[in-house]
Amino acid sequence: MNREEIKQLLPHREPMLLLDEVNVEGEKAVGKYTVRGDEFFLQGHFPGNPIVPGVIHCEMIAQTAVALLPDSKGKTPLYTGLNNVKFKNPLLPGDTAVMTVELTARRGIFCFAKGRLEANGKLCTSAEFSFALLPPRA
Repeated sequence: MNREEIKQLLPHREPMLLLDEVNVEGEKAVGKYTVRGDEFFLQGHFPGNPIVPGVIHCEMIAQTAVALLPDSKGKTPLYTGLNNVKFKNPLLPGDTAVMTVELTARRGIFCFAKGRLEANGKLCTSAEFSFALLPPRA
């Protein structure tokens, strides 16, 4: 899926759409995002030494998960939990983040997943998380 196709599933828009492409490979989704260096979250994190904040890593991983849920169209995915998050290496301007995510369970509107973000062949972040797919507000 390219960016325009991703927008058909995700309600996120610039500057919070953090996927350039995503592909479903069997039970896994693999997303990619190239850090340009002009993103809002780099402006003060850190001047002269920009590093993508860890919370943004988690958001990239979670956005990738929604590609595994074709019924997510028109719904709002909201985090309900984040567990066992580990940050191993930084993500820097010019890096291409590669997120690999798989669903581990689903109960109604609640989804459970685990994922990882790598760049330059190194693990940056791994996490287990859950989110709810909320219907549109009336």
